[in-house]
Amino acid sequence: MDQAFFLKMFAALFAIMNPVANLPVFLSLTSSRTPASQRAVAITVIIALIVGSGIIALVGNEILAVFGISLSAFRLAGGFLILLIALHLISGEQSAAHHGTDAEKAHSATQDNPAIYPLTVPILLGPGTISTLIIFRGQATSVSQEIAYGAAIAAAIALLGVTFLAAPLLQRLLGQTATSVMSRLMGMILAAIAMEMMVSSLKALLPGLA
Repeated sequence: MDQAFFLKMFAALFAIMNPVANLPVFLSLTSSRTPASQRAVAITVIIALIVGSGIIALVGNEILAVFGISLSAFRLAGGFLILLIALHLISGEQSAAHHGTDAEKAHSATQDNPAIYPLTVPILLGPGTISTLIIFRGQATSVSQEIAYGAAIAAAIALLGVTFLAAPLLQRLLGQTATSVMSRLMGMILAAIAMEMMVSSLKALLPGLA
């Protein structure tokens, strides 16, 4: 397994999904539920993420081909989107791309089961996550990188799942300070990854810049 590829992709997915920062969102959307019901929602989220990520990994590049979009162009657009999400994390704000507009948030509050919407889509499997999955899928050119790709997705979803399943316990252990620090740290990491994506894309699209 290509460990460098695994670490880079895992860091990107972890920063975007950000289990610690999204834990309060999960708790607020399941606050009226029993611990057993919260765990059921968490399990549904895990299954939905596995299925959604698998579909994107399998057909993401084919969708780009249908629209005639090159991987470099998509990586540039995806890097810019991920940079915007990172800047929101650093400033302590919620990105509308992943958390929805005010109208979407009001609608999500009325949902009986928030597992699919809004937790899976768009909060966890939003534009930034989808872009990351497609971009890294296009960069996986060897068997070791293919293995690393799958392992990174599995590790990110597993860590998120453990966090949500342990939500009642973590709610007592983690405070606002820990959540804020983690959010800003993940924002910095995500910003660096986004810049690397954009620079690599510009070099491919405009060889004269290299």
